[in-house]
Amino acid sequence: MSGPYLIFILFLAILFIVIATAKFKLHPFLALILASYFLAFAAFMPSDKIAGIIAQGFGNTLTSIGIVIIAGVIIGTILEKSGAAIKMAETIIKFVGEKRPTIAMSIIGYIVSIPVYCDSGFIILSSLNKALAKKTKTSLVAMSIALSTGLYATHVLVPPTPGPIAAASNLQLNNLLLVILIGLLVVIPAMIAGNIFANKVASKYQASIDESISYEEVLKKYGKLPSAWKSFAPIVVPIILMALGSIAKFPGEPVGEGFFYKLFVFLGTPVNALLIGMFFAFLLLPNLSSETLNSWIGEAMKDSATILIITASGGSLGNVIKEIGVGDYLGQTLSGLHLGMLLPFIIAAAIKTAQGSSTVSIITTSALMLPLLPSLGFTSDIGKALVVAAIGAGAMTVSHANDSYFWVVSQFGGIDVKTAYKTQTIVTLIMGIVTIITVLALSLCLL
Repeated sequence: MSGPYLIFILFLAILFIVIATAKFKLHPFLALILASYFLAFAAFMPSDKIAGIIAQGFGNTLTSIGIVIIAGVIIGTILEKSGAAIKMAETIIKFVGEKRPTIAMSIIGYIVSIPVYCDSGFIILSSLNKALAKKTKTSLVAMSIALSTGLYATHVLVPPTPGPIAAASNLQLNNLLLVILIGLLVVIPAMIAGNIFANKVASKYQASIDESISYEEVLKKYGKLPSAWKSFAPIVVPIILMALGSIAKFPGEPVGEGFFYKLFVFLGTPVNALLIGMFFAFLLLPNLSSETLNSWIGEAMKDSATILIITASGGSLGNVIKEIGVGDYLGQTLSGLHLGMLLPFIIAAAIKTAQGSSTVSIITTSALMLPLLPSLGFTSDIGKALVVAAIGAGAMTVSHANDSYFWVVSQFGGIDVKTAYKTQTIVTLIMGIVTIITVLALSLCLL
């Protein structure tokens, strides 16, 4: 079967995903599964093997990241409902100072969105955002864009947010700590760019909603907030454990080969580290009741189910792409164009802009990229981690009317739609460009 034909049917499959999810609002799970079957039949794959290949891709993805995603969603839900997210915000405000409110909101967003979806994070923090804007006499639009960009940055690049976890899984990268560290690093320039935009551009616009809520009323709504260490522990502890696990595996045996080696490797495995972080999150529960142990966790289960299904269906598509061999032809063709890290960025940005979902963009692009890695020279762990970052950069470019986050920021941030296009849409374009430039610079230094 000719290479151009394979590329043509792959293009049709991607086009179907974009149109089905963006125009006809088809659930991404159905769009990805139907695209997988179309691709398999169009490539004349033996009919008796198609279902097995699709199921294998689905199952392998769940095996590698299922528990990690569930634990991450549980952590995020407890942080939200216990008031821990507000406590983290309050701690950062005290550290940064009320004279730098937009910087405080950027940093708050940067941290909170690591375990919490950016949509939920913005809603959780919107009342605090309005109260702080009033207290410091700062433009609410500027504050909203600062919070939005801080949340958005880590949402697409730093696990345990599902998108980058799924990308690492699709690219067969087991070193999740490396993805976290590179993600935390490359989003800093993007966050700074977002903050500068908030202060220089967004501050010129007026809010479209009432800002009458007070800072004290926000805190009163949650009652007694948990302590700072309890609030940060569910995020910080898993990262520390994964770091210890990686250190134990360093050449030269820094901790030997005995008990501590086995302990650090065990605790540093992403599944174990996130589960331990989840148990630290349980310390935030105000009481042990059916509401906290059943309703809160049950809500997290429902949220994680949707994420797991979409992520695993992306694994199905990736497995079909791998089996039909289109990657070999694409790799030979694209390697001559010398696009390097720009290739995953361009693909992810095109999908994101067309259909709106950053997660779908990340999953689809990473599935496409796996067979191309050898020809592009990105087979090492650091190379794959940078590809994940390049995909994340594309997946934030750009947020507009087909993106649910655009409407969350607009409605909860006091920004009318016309102004949201001038601020939220433009700033996400700037952030994507800044992030890919950072990734390109890192790739020159590390590869």
